[in-house]
Amino acid sequence: MNEENLNPNDAKLSALLRQSRSAHSLPPRFQEGVWRRIEESETPAAAPQGWLDALASWALRPRFALAAAVVLVFAGSLFGAHEGRQAAHHDAQTRYIAFVAPNSLR
Repeated sequence: MNEENLNPNDAKLSALLRQSRSAHSLPPRFQEGVWRRIEESETPAAAPQGWLDALASWALRPRFALAAAVVLVFAGSLFGAHEGRQAAHHDAQTRYIAFVAPNSLR
């Protein structure tokens, strides 16, 4: 396009630009609807079948992955401590019975 034809005061150009503008406004909450449709299109079509699948798909989302890993490590630590306490208690009972009545374990 020639630069000599670019006149900001051109009446024809101004009228053409005014006519090309849309007089309609966007519907209410249009942008929110667009983002919702984008998010829906990015989600997988197949829904998880069971509660375990739903939990796994939730935990594997990037924003929840670290939190899920921390919760799993914490739960595993608690479970391990509980099992260790029970095993120590059982061993202590066995040693006590062996000390008090050594012939009763045979």
